[in-house]
Amino acid sequence: MQRVLLVFGTALLALMAGALFYAARQGYEVKPHDPRDAPPAQAREVDWYPSFTMPDIDGVIHDFSEWDGRHRLVNFWATWCAPCRREIPLLKAFQDEQGEHGIQVIGISLDFPEDVLEYAESAEFNYPVLIGQEQGLVLAESSGVDFIALPFTMIVAADGELLTTHIGEIHREDLDHIVAVLGQLDRGEIDKETARADLMTL
Repeated sequence: MQRVLLVFGTALLALMAGALFYAARQGYEVKPHDPRDAPPAQAREVDWYPSFTMPDIDGVIHDFSEWDGRHRLVNFWATWCAPCRREIPLLKAFQDEQGEHGIQVIGISLDFPEDVLEYAESAEFNYPVLIGQEQGLVLAESSGVDFIALPFTMIVAADGELLTTHIGEIHREDLDHIVAVLGQLDRGEIDKETARADLMTL
């Protein structure tokens, strides 16, 4: 009898431990909430303004509002990400072309600072590179995208409102499309909703 009770008790404890483990695991899989409590699933369909402060590769703290008045491509990347590295020369060329036309590229690395600093020596960035690590990932996820993969890019209007996001490597034709849509928006030929719908086809 005691043996039966011992076996039953052991099985019950194992079952309870499994249930607790499952509950804990589920908890870790919950994504961070948007700091402004914007509904993540609706982030692309409502006004949403990314807001953050992060250090650059020299340790200088930057606030996203510094670039208000300019359209922004916020590119999330990492040194270990091959498509990210392929994008960088293209983004540098884009910054050279569009920097005087009201568009600013901003890189946010999800790497360790020492890895970014080492990579930056040869990359010779001509646009600001911020070191986000965990904070950068939370910012990317707060845009409302269900799955974040690198590279990941936010297209943000001059007033700071998120227009859309692009998952995966950006190509020349994507950048040309972005420039065309933002130009129409600046000239008043389309409104933000039309621009957002057009850019979501990227």
